[in-house]
Amino acid sequence: MISLEDAVTARLESHGARFEVLVDPDAALAIKREEFDGELEDVIAAEDVFENASRGDRPAETDLEEVFGTTDPMEVIPEVITRGEIQITADQRREMQEQKRKQLITTITRNAVNPQMDDAPHPPERIERALEEAGFRIDPMEPVSAQVDEALEDLRPVLPIRFDEVTIAAQLPAEYAGSAQAKVRQYGELEREEWQADGSWVGVVTFPAGLQNEFYELVNEETSGQGETRIIKDEDDIKTR
Repeated sequence: MISLEDAVTARLESHGARFEVLVDPDAALAIKREEFDGELEDVIAAEDVFENASRGDRPAETDLEEVFGTTDPMEVIPEVITRGEIQITADQRREMQEQKRKQLITTITRNAVNPQMDDAPHPPERIERALEEAGFRIDPMEPVSAQVDEALEDLRPVLPIRFDEVTIAAQLPAEYAGSAQAKVRQYGELEREEWQADGSWVGVVTFPAGLQNEFYELVNEETSGQGETRIIKDEDDIKTR
């Protein structure tokens, strides 16, 4: 379950009665769009249906039976969300907007590069300033994934940017390879790996291009600066086993 602070109210009025449930806002939208594939109990604040959630008042069982054909709250809750409206306060809207703004900046930073600077990653601060300059407005009721493309379109006039992936080969010295290779291989999609005769490990990993600097820092930290990295430009250099 989620906390009351993280929940919004979904409300349905039918047959002269009102029904309210407390649910995660993103999950509520997914349920309305028939895109929700999680567990209902993980995205609600109470396994209950209310007439007035703020007061804790419950509807009559006869009203539940008349409108939904059941009094089981776990069957009624999705119906209230699907058929009803999602209610959010001004404070909830501002908080949701700020959360999604941070998520959007993180998503773009992880995936975007600057094509005018040899595909170098954009720092988060630059993305944040560019979004403000472009006047992009976050929709608190839409998933971040659904807003990324529009944000990129708004960013392009003010910032050279594109989404890309990068493939990097990392060579880890034998004395560090055992523990470091486990972290490197989890960083993205492992295209190839090979243990060398001297005990060193070579791995080729593909991941969002915006994470390049973090990857270099990881390799340096795990190998005390003795690891080596190389960007793979030609796919022919990758021969997956």
